[in-house]
Amino acid sequence: MGGNRRLGGAMATVGLSSAGARVHAGKRPSLFDGGSSAHAQPVNRPFRYRRATAAGDLLTAAAAVGATWALNWTAVDAAIAVSAIAVGWPFVLTARSGRPDRLFGVRNTYRDVLQALAALVAVAAIASAVLSVPLLGTAFLVATAVLTTGSVAVRMLVRRKLGQLRRLGRATRRTLVVGPAASVTATLDRFTQDGEHPLTVVAACIEDDGTAPPSSIPVVGSIDRGLPGRDDALRDEEMVQAVRLAAQRVRARTVCVTAGSEFAGDRLRALTWMLGDLGIDLVTDLGLSDVAAHRMGLGTMGSSVLLHVKQARPTRLRLLAKVATDRVLASAILLLISPLLLGIGLAVKLTDSGPAIYRQVRVGRDGLFFTMFKFRTMYVDADLRRAELLDSGDNDGLMFKMRQDPRVTRIGRVLRKYSLDELPQLINVVRGEMSLVGPRPALPEEVAAYDGTARRRLVAIPGMTGLWQVSGRSNLSWNETVRLDLRYVDNWSYGNDLQLLGRTAGVVVRSTGAY
Repeated sequence: MGGNRRLGGAMATVGLSSAGARVHAGKRPSLFDGGSSAHAQPVNRPFRYRRATAAGDLLTAAAAVGATWALNWTAVDAAIAVSAIAVGWPFVLTARSGRPDRLFGVRNTYRDVLQALAALVAVAAIASAVLSVPLLGTAFLVATAVLTTGSVAVRMLVRRKLGQLRRLGRATRRTLVVGPAASVTATLDRFTQDGEHPLTVVAACIEDDGTAPPSSIPVVGSIDRGLPGRDDALRDEEMVQAVRLAAQRVRARTVCVTAGSEFAGDRLRALTWMLGDLGIDLVTDLGLSDVAAHRMGLGTMGSSVLLHVKQARPTRLRLLAKVATDRVLASAILLLISPLLLGIGLAVKLTDSGPAIYRQVRVGRDGLFFTMFKFRTMYVDADLRRAELLDSGDNDGLMFKMRQDPRVTRIGRVLRKYSLDELPQLINVVRGEMSLVGPRPALPEEVAAYDGTARRRLVAIPGMTGLWQVSGRSNLSWNETVRLDLRYVDNWSYGNDLQLLGRTAGVVVRSTGAY
């Protein structure tokens, strides 16, 4: 097959039948050369997610027992009872969490901790009434605080470690991708959009559709199109065997079937049987992208398995709650940092004779215009000089960017580096024109050139920070900015907002992508 990469020695062809599927085989390498680093990295031992979490829970339980005896050493009965509850905590959590998915770990781990805490309080209340032992005292409160805080911290650390390993290409599973060449290429593009992923694609088995296969990974198998008059049962068996040989050849632990593949219905079920016998996991790529897990649900209808993608737009009540939260927090922050705001404003005035606050028209939710406030970081004639700098900028798509913009003042560079120039936008948040977290507020001329996809950004209130802020800021391309904003819009939740606010603090301190 033209375009197939050689793996070490000469390629040999193994014919499965005269007119059915054929598989190209050769030496089985331990590491493929070429391709991107995400595909070419060797895969080390898997990260034992559940074991690491359980070990952390045991340490947390030990700390809770120590705190119980330190506070309640005179009341031995109560101390023993509370200690017994603390010792049982890891087992309650394990029962609540269930068995984590071998590929994607555990979802809703923080909810599991809270549910385990509720069960613990209920057990303690019942035991206290039955045994006539005062369990719900200070020692119990301290023990539950230690258990809850410790277990949440353990899960945060474990997930962070898992993410770090996956960004390095470790703690992942060797994966064979199966499907038409164009679909395989699209799947690889989606897989490589983010640095953290559980699968390392090491090879492809191509369903020959006349399209050139991807050049970034080796092609170790090829399945011809079916011919008229062929026996369907025989062809199904040949296709399944083609995938089996390809998977065994590269020692894959996971097979990913892409969208548009001929593996569907009974043929896909036969593939799951074969892979199950070999201990190989099967996943399917439906072609969806940027859909959060909380928006997806699995159900059945008859013998069919259905994927439910829930509506993206939040309800009116949730929007009102977000606006109320934004206004309360922004008002409190403004009061706390008012001396800092006055100091920055004075520094801007002393640097240049213009106003300290720069006002600019931006486009808000549903396309409504509003005036956005910022500390002025450029000279007063900056807008008039923009036209002469357009050819010198690092333009990408609709955004004008320039790393060494001569219009920026000396104090302005400092303010931009640490995002201090954006603090007056808290006024916009209090007025309800912006949110603490949301898509980047766009200029009217940018919105005028939007296509249908980019206009989707306008269904949400623009924010001071967002996915674009914590993912590279000005280092991002226009397409990446739009994709991240749309991911936020479609998958919004309070938990994501809190997480993004926390990540923003780190990005600001490191001044990542700020200029």
